[in-house]
Parts: sequence; C-alpha cells; structure tokens
Amino acid sequence: MFFYDWTILLLLPGIILAAWAQSRVSSAYGKYSRIASASGYTAAQVARNMLDQNGLSDVRIESVAGNLTDHYDPSKKVLRLSQGVYNSSSIAALGIAAHEVGHAFQDQEEYFPMKVRSVVVPVANFGSMASWVLILIGLLFSNYQLAQIGVWLFAAVVFFQLVTLPVEFNASSRALNSLEGGGYLSGAEMTGAKKVLSAAALTYVAALITAILQMLRLAVIAGGANRD
Repeated sequence: MFFYDWTILLLLPGIILAAWAQSRVSSAYGKYSRIASASGYTAAQVARNMLDQNGLSDVRIESVAGNLTDHYDPSKKVLRLSQGVYNSSSIAALGIAAHEVGHAFQDQEEYFPMKVRSVVVPVANFGSMASWVLILIGLLFSNYQLAQIGVWLFAAVVFFQLVTLPVEFNASSRALNSLEGGGYLSGAEMTGAKKVLSAAALTYVAALITAILQMLRLAVIAGGANRD
C-alpha cells in the first residue's frame, strides 16, 4: 500500500534554500579558483604566515583529500586544507585558507561560541540519531511523552546549527581582515574573496533553517501519538 508522508513538504523551503546556497558556493568558488592572486602566495603559505605571526607556530597545516574539505581541528591543533586549495594561489583558495585560520584564532582566544559548539557536538549527534527512534517508538505504542522527548532531543541539532552561525561569520570576518591587513589580497581580489566566503556562509544559514523545519516536521509527526 502506498503511503504518502505529507510532512516532507515542510522541508521543501529548506531544501530549495540549501540547493541555492550550494549553487552559489559552486559558482563563486568555480570563478575565483581560476583567478590567481597577484601576491603569488599559495593558500598553505598564507595560512602558515598568518599562524606564525599570531603566535600559533604549533598549529600544523596538512593537505587532506576531497573537494572543499578544509577545516580546523581544535582538538589536534591541525589546520587541514583540501588538495585543490593547499598549493593553489587563487583568490578562492586564499580566502578559504584564511577562513580556517580564523577558526584557529578563535581557538587561541577561546572564542565563546566556538567553545559552546564544541560542547554541543556530541549532544547534537546523539539527538540527530535518537530523536527518530524515540518518535517511532512513541507512535508505535501511542506514547506521546516519549515522542515529545524525541522532538526535544532534535532541538540540540537546531541549537548546534544556531551557534555555528556566529562561529562561521566571525571566522570569515577575521579572514578578510587578515587578508587585507597582511597585503595578501587587495582591491578586486578582496571583492572576490568576500563573494566566496559570503556564499559559504549561506550554506550555514540554510542548514539552520532546514534543521528548524525538520524539528517542526518531527513535532507534527510526534503529535500522531497524542491523537491515538
């Protein structure tokens, strides 16, 4: 028998926004990854200079496989740049590397939103997995309270996405200031870096909206246990 879950429609705005944001990232990165910076520095060199000049010579820089898999690991003090970024001197690559350096600066300064996000990560991961299990069990046994607990567990995912916004926006702000202040990029190059980082920021906004809509969907589904 065919079963139609109409609640999936609640996610439609988030899905559309996420797709649009991803297209913006692909477009901006595709354009500015083909334009070399006048400075000639590679992303790895820029990152190394920025870290050393701010007393973070202990932070290692590594090349990691994948496309746009760049990230900073605060637990190991390692800044990982994707293969397409590491040795590139493009405007996009320098912007991405500087953004990850921004996270290292946040870690150094014990930036509060970043500390909160690190604490929330395991709770959000658990909530993402356990919420559906509790809701389904609640529906199966008509236990509204159990289903509601599942919804509230997913709230940890929403909170994680919410606290991620200031962390990412602040890292991008630090990146742009460092790129311009250090003379790595200037003029039209800075405009390009801003477009790349702004496009990336949209993906985090989309993730938050999608998480909120998913929580709303779970609340509607959990309500089925209360109607039985």
